[in-house]
Amino acid sequence: MSAVYLYDDQCARTFEPFALTRPAGEMRAGALLVRERWERALGERVAGYVTSPHLTGFDEPDAPAVMASGLLPKGSWLANARFCPALDALGQPDEVMSGDKLAAVRLARDVSVDELKDGTANIGSYAYQSGTRHEVTPAAGWWMNEVWDYVAHLVPMLEADLPVLGAGLSSELPAGAIRVGSGQVFIETGADVEHAVCFDVSAGPVLIRAGAHIQAFTRLVGPLYVGKDCTVTTDKVAASSIGDVCKVHGEVSNTIFIGHANKGHDGFVGHSILGRWVNLGAGTITSNLKNTYGTVQLWTPDGIRETGLQFLGTLFGDHAKTGIGLKLTTGSVLGAGSNVYGAVMPPKAVAPFSWGEAGAFMDYRLDKFLDVAGRMMARRHITLSDSSRAQLSKSFAARWSVTE
Repeated sequence: MSAVYLYDDQCARTFEPFALTRPAGEMRAGALLVRERWERALGERVAGYVTSPHLTGFDEPDAPAVMASGLLPKGSWLANARFCPALDALGQPDEVMSGDKLAAVRLARDVSVDELKDGTANIGSYAYQSGTRHEVTPAAGWWMNEVWDYVAHLVPMLEADLPVLGAGLSSELPAGAIRVGSGQVFIETGADVEHAVCFDVSAGPVLIRAGAHIQAFTRLVGPLYVGKDCTVTTDKVAASSIGDVCKVHGEVSNTIFIGHANKGHDGFVGHSILGRWVNLGAGTITSNLKNTYGTVQLWTPDGIRETGLQFLGTLFGDHAKTGIGLKLTTGSVLGAGSNVYGAVMPPKAVAPFSWGEAGAFMDYRLDKFLDVAGRMMARRHITLSDSSRAQLSKSFAARWSVTE
């Protein structure tokens, strides 16, 4: 038995607005979290993360600990969390290659976490050699070289993931449902699909997990993944990956919900990512296409960057909140813990833990933020642990400001 450790290199640590509050292995890529993809590929549980020090104490259901110190034992796997392997088992390799890039290695010796703490280490320098034999396994998958790549690769990843995840699930259309197209529908036992739900599988499959509730008159357009215990209601939801325990209403397209997020009202959201515990006020609308039809630029820690994408909406950091009727321009970034409202469109980038509206932002008091986070999580029967409070406090201290 060999443990797997996921490593956030320097590039992964710039994936804002998410890197401030979560390791890259806890991003949703395609239908699954990156951690879950690596566990399927290597057949072992992820034992820990090596990432930014301010994430020490990160605490979410099933997530391993962030390694603040100690040794990664010889023979363990060290995998780059920016690589998202396909869902095929890779066996027991010494190295995993994707094209000409090294994605994971078996460790030839015990490795101190201190050697990896700044994100600059080359994992190839720790490669495991077993006698004279050296197993190098090629792996299909996707590299996330920029934070917007999770959106850019979403559709092909879902097209590959859903038939694999759907194997063994019921492929019968629920009673009273409508099918458009010849693609596959996968329904896990325990999902509740009401009459008059339309499954449009012309462009890809749809997979619904146990505990999900799809209300009547909802149009589900594949490729689409709906996680456990989600509620999806009465509009068109297309080409998206919806993590567990989310509420989704209104038109949604090409969007990732990491999990435990609430979009319970009208308002279009497209080509966007919602972190955990995001809550969108009624009528919040994202733009995902410029009226010039040109490519979208996005704020990053290195300044405004050209994405090369024609479609890109808003990246909502963990615990971000929006007010009623908020309109967001193409390629917006709302930092973790921000609370944004107002009739005037906010700037394209809002710093984390900001409170207010365009032209009048102030710092969100940490104690108030933690109180609100605790109350919201309690509504989903999850306790904001002391460990999470301490970790979010460190993220608050490490928060970035917006520079053009």
